[in-house]
Amino acid sequence: MRHAKHTFKIGRNSSHRRCLIANMLKSLVEHEKIETTVTKAKELRRHADRLVTLAKKNTLAGKRQIISSLMIRFNPLTPKEARDAKKNNSTEAYNGDRIVVGKLDQLAERFANRNGGYTRIIKKAQRAGDNAPTCVIEYLSN
Repeated sequence: MRHAKHTFKIGRNSSHRRCLIANMLKSLVEHEKIETTVTKAKELRRHADRLVTLAKKNTLAGKRQIISSLMIRFNPLTPKEARDAKKNNSTEAYNGDRIVVGKLDQLAERFANRNGGYTRIIKKAQRAGDNAPTCVIEYLSN
């Protein structure tokens, strides 16, 4: 029996599902709006709201949990690349994952006075190829 085991399996095994959610979370945080199927959006909403709550706590443990759930990989920079990035205040030398963590801090400031429900799901038409119900999931503008 699966009592108290809430998750949408989305037709994938656990490792594939975890990677799918991490990639969708990165895209959602970066663009603040993505289009997907309704089932994926409902599962993504749970994780997206949890990320903002962890970012609002602003603790080291919370940041480590965010990095873990987003599967962030930090590419090491050579000393020359690090100097150039520091001198020019440029984030081009880094991969996009580092930018996502900084964007979460902005979201935490935006939702500082809100206790939950940071995302919205707006249903759209059926997808043309397989007739799957689609929707847009986005962070609230507050």
